[in-house]
Amino acid sequence: MVFVVLVLLLALCLVTGNLLATTVGLLGLVILYFEFGANFTVIGNGIWNVVNSFTLTAIPVFILLGAILEQTGLAQRIYSAVSPLFERLPGKLLQTNIGVATIFSAISGSSTATTAVTGSVAYKQLDRLGYDRSAVVGSLGAGGTLGILIPPSLALIIYGSWMDVSIGRLFIAGVVPGIMLSSLFMIYIGVTAKLRPEIVPETERPIPLGAALRMSAQAWPFVVLVFAVLGTIFLGLATPTESAALGVVAAILLALLYRELSLVKLWRALRATVVTFSTLVLILVGALVLGQAIALIGLPKQLILLVAESGLSPTMIIIMVYATYVVLGCFVGPLEMMLITLPLTFPLVTGLGYDPVWFGIVLVIVSEIGLLTPPLGVNLFVMMAVTGGRVSLGEAATACLPYWLLMLVLLAIITVEPRIVLVLPDLVK
Repeated sequence: MVFVVLVLLLALCLVTGNLLATTVGLLGLVILYFEFGANFTVIGNGIWNVVNSFTLTAIPVFILLGAILEQTGLAQRIYSAVSPLFERLPGKLLQTNIGVATIFSAISGSSTATTAVTGSVAYKQLDRLGYDRSAVVGSLGAGGTLGILIPPSLALIIYGSWMDVSIGRLFIAGVVPGIMLSSLFMIYIGVTAKLRPEIVPETERPIPLGAALRMSAQAWPFVVLVFAVLGTIFLGLATPTESAALGVVAAILLALLYRELSLVKLWRALRATVVTFSTLVLILVGALVLGQAIALIGLPKQLILLVAESGLSPTMIIIMVYATYVVLGCFVGPLEMMLITLPLTFPLVTGLGYDPVWFGIVLVIVSEIGLLTPPLGVNLFVMMAVTGGRVSLGEAATACLPYWLLMLVLLAIITVEPRIVLVLPDLVK
């Protein structure tokens, strides 16, 4: 009964547009008031332990890293350096969109930042060259979703910090699925370009391979940046927080090297970081209050017992979990959705015997699906802004639909064969 009331109240608050952080926090306080006689002290330690986590400090630093890259125009240099290589593939600059999004994802950790940066760099150029607008919007919107799958990922940091799962293992686990999803996107673009050549304009012959390789060598500073962020984690030389700080230092040095940094741009990056992280912390605290409350009343255990008595197979249960997240993704952002649901879904899924590292990657993929699902698909709105309103929400959603389906394909593959996710983490134990 409590579960039903909780869901109804949450749905009502979301529909009426109330602030999500306040909504979930108040729901938790209401539960504590009626079930524990307003004994709010029981949630203090739980909130403090999570918010005071050293690992969690990596989040604002990664946000700052992405903001610096966005403000200084370094993404434009990445795009220009690698474009000649991808132009040789069917789909040409559409392939570059996915390639650059993959590279930027290995630096920023944010889907919104990845979509905004690659979109602002690529859209006007491809539109001017005569590329099909729908194809451009689809590739940019879908490419941006890689930002929370390919490490470093803010979503994985939050998941690992709250659920006490190794963030290093989560980062390593995201590599293979991230490459697989990026490859699926590129294969789709290549096949579509062959079947519908009109979406790609006729241009001059591609730059010779030797010249293209020489031009791509101009991206070497960004290889250093990726190593500072990811290489130091994978080699055990730095924690996620330390690697994020190294990334910020490397980004600032690169911006200075290319004379792209100014005090105004740095101030904008710092201000954007404060606003983004403040919003995220409010949601996190509200979700922690709700999570502590429903844990104290034993709701997760009740849910597990209910599922066990239902007689459903683990596969059917996990499919139901997927469906729930896909529906929630229509109305709630990926991080908010994760924070609200984890107190219930984490014990349920791990109780069925699924690996918590595997579930972290699955959770990110279903969150990616939500980024492209109207009416609240965040990446769809980012693309609408990037195009200056020339693309409607429905047009953006239609353009991203094939990529949405490819995410479901990847989700099915790693559900049938979880070892795809776990092979790298198990190798580096």
